[in-house]
Amino acid sequence: MSGKVTAMRGDWVQVHSVVLPAGERAPQVPAETKTVPLEMRVKGFLLTQSAGLGDEVEIQTLAARRLRGRLVAIEPAYGHDFGRPVPELLAIGPEVRALLGQGPAAPGAAAPNAAPPGREEAGRK
Repeated sequence: MSGKVTAMRGDWVQVHSVVLPAGERAPQVPAETKTVPLEMRVKGFLLTQSAGLGDEVEIQTLAARRLRGRLVAIEPAYGHDFGRPVPELLAIGPEVRALLGQGPAAPGAAAPNAAPPGREEAGRK
């Protein structure tokens, strides 16, 4: 047994490919963006009979698109989130309800039109 992880036809996989090399990016993109390739990572069902990580394969997405790419994951996890909370946004809902007279403001929320805690108005020290 080789120990190589293998995906079989019909397995849920993720592929990677370079859509545009760095030198072929659109002229209007920022300079930093022009220096890196435009890459694609897509999940779908493996159409190739069997493949190992790193192999060039064909997949079919849930939208029935057929794409080719390098196999990078077998049964990939969903690893997205909404990032870290933004403190300034946490109190908006309760503050609006308080302004509308529909409930109390969030604990520790600033009064309406007040500067956020720890921040001073411009020009004031």
